[in-house]
Amino acid sequence: MVYLNAIILILFMLFSGAETVDGLKVGDRAVDFNLKNIDGTFVSLAANKDAKGYILIFTCNTCPYSVAYEDRIIQLHNKYAPKGYPVVAVQPNSPKKSPGDSFEKMQKRARSKNFPFPYLMDETQEVTRTYGATNTPHVYVLNRQSNESFKIEYIGAIDNNSRDAAAADKHYVQQAVDNLLKGKGVETTKTKAIGCTIKWAS
Repeated sequence: MVYLNAIILILFMLFSGAETVDGLKVGDRAVDFNLKNIDGTFVSLAANKDAKGYILIFTCNTCPYSVAYEDRIIQLHNKYAPKGYPVVAVQPNSPKKSPGDSFEKMQKRARSKNFPFPYLMDETQEVTRTYGATNTPHVYVLNRQSNESFKIEYIGAIDNNSRDAAAADKHYVQQAVDNLLKGKGVETTKTKAIGCTIKWAS
């Protein structure tokens, strides 16, 4: 009986909760998507033929960590979009669990902060599950391999100080993109994403 109970417990741990999906890893090919932007248009990775890569960030309106990083995310876009690595932000939370992350609230937040990058709604949360994002913010630096293919070069945090931008002394995303622009490999390929857990619909 003890042996049977142990098996049942293991099976429960393995199969309970789709949110425990491992997701994509550094070195994997990025999975494209077609998500609705706050302006009503749809955005995909393949659509921007001039992009050398992307700074893909899962972020939201309501998480204090995401809010603390908003100005830094805007700075990343303004610095690297002209060099071919624009920011694409994806809001992964279910509005049913987090009403402050509704599409209308996303539009309002983007207007108030004057976001210069697309801010997309992952309504089904399938893109979030596919990538394996667990927190907001959670960053994936992508690098173009071919006309339709992007490779994941970095996953994790933006830098090493979520509370104080001036106190950060390790700028992981900047270092990753700077190396890619120089044709070099990314030295730090993965860090722990610090932030709020994603609010899943179920």
